[in-house]
Amino acid sequence: MPSESEVRAALSQVRYPGFTRDIVSFGLVKGVEVQGSRVKVLISVATRDPAVPRQIHEQAQAAIAALPGVGEVQLDFDIKEPPQAPQSSADTLPKSSIPGVKRIIAVASGKGGVGKSTVASNLAVALAQSGARVGLCDCDLYGPSMALMFGATHRPMQNERQEIVPVERHGVKLISMGLLLDDDAPVIVRGPVATRYTQQFLRQCAWGDLDYLVLDLPPGTGDIALTIVQTVAVDGAVIVTTPQEVALIDARKAVTMFQKVHVPVFGIVENMSYFLCPSDGQRYAIFGEGGGEAEAKRLGVPLLAQLPIEMAVRAGGDAGVPITLQEGGQSQVAQAFKAVAAHLRKVSPA
Repeated sequence: MPSESEVRAALSQVRYPGFTRDIVSFGLVKGVEVQGSRVKVLISVATRDPAVPRQIHEQAQAAIAALPGVGEVQLDFDIKEPPQAPQSSADTLPKSSIPGVKRIIAVASGKGGVGKSTVASNLAVALAQSGARVGLCDCDLYGPSMALMFGATHRPMQNERQEIVPVERHGVKLISMGLLLDDDAPVIVRGPVATRYTQQFLRQCAWGDLDYLVLDLPPGTGDIALTIVQTVAVDGAVIVTTPQEVALIDARKAVTMFQKVHVPVFGIVENMSYFLCPSDGQRYAIFGEGGGEAEAKRLGVPLLAQLPIEMAVRAGGDAGVPITLQEGGQSQVAQAFKAVAAHLRKVSPA
């Protein structure tokens, strides 16, 4: 008779389609029961592609059946998102897998330092200004910045159901590891624990009823980002890059990650596109030019915005007042964020 550990070891050889990681390390195996020669396994998958659970079923069946002493194998699948193609009607678009949340939008980048958190914070505020109910989850545990960028200093409380109550700031419900730690306290945890923290932020948080939950993903395609897109039904992603090739190379990797898990890419935001010198009005392409536009054409997705380098954006992030809230939201950058928010509301209506 096989043991539970032997069954899990066998399942650790089953790769998630399109990835090198296995279904056990992804946390998809929710339960294993061994009764004599009969093995029963519960697997949870969030996907819209029917080929994914089918392929996992075939490989898992074969892996368990190959164990000595196994007679019968029963695989039960909990598919969080029914396999279906996105439709044009708001009524038929698939809903998010977090209770009360209608749409989940991920803001991602292939590398750090391109302004992803700046885009995520201002996009969340712009969506809230458009009348939507918005939450923002800072999923970058190792470099949380949203508490500072929103000027939030109060620690989240817990309700009677032992859920984390997000902090509300600038019309947005916010949760970030930065709200739970002192400014100089690092997060020293390995990947599996970091992933567990992120899942708690997403699923054990009292978000209430939201039209949009914006996820500020960590840079790259590491454990946290991969696990989120595998376990939460993300409706679409916004990719942030700068015009330079070194950033575009990594942005392509982020796009590929979303394509492999069948999450649509809503478009690309090119940050730090140029610097408009206030003294002579001359436009300087400090990081090159045309990269974001060319990449958007190559991928067949919209170029959502080309954001200039502005000191007010940096100052607002440091002061906890996103640029979208400054000067009545009339600046060029603020208007660009509002246009991106309007586009997202159109392509992914709540």
